[in-house]
Amino acid sequence: MSPHPDLFNELRVVTAGGELDVTTAPAFARDLEDARHGSGRLFLIVDLLGVTFMDGSVLDPLCAAWEDCHERLGWVRVVHNGPGASLVFLAGGLRERFPRYASAQDAWNGIPAERAAADPAS
Repeated sequence: MSPHPDLFNELRVVTAGGELDVTTAPAFARDLEDARHGSGRLFLIVDLLGVTFMDGSVLDPLCAAWEDCHERLGWVRVVHNGPGASLVFLAGGLRERFPRYASAQDAWNGIPAERAAADPAS
């Protein structure tokens, strides 16, 4: 049993795949909005491991989700592995807001990929 079983009702995961660009960003934004329905604290993991291409059109919906979750005393954590997403966050000045997590489990545990790589025992 988890030490915080009530948190799982506050955790939502949005998974995206394929290309995230100006043509698919509206659907991605709707998925993020749907995940944030209701009220109360919210923790949101955005899993981009299946994304093959990403451009800056996803930054506005991600920032809106980040602001909403932070207002609700939660967080947004992004899982990705390709250099494309890192470059988009870097170009948008958002690498600190959206550090890379290697897996949803690491995101849940708050272990950014850089820290996990530096400390393989964690």
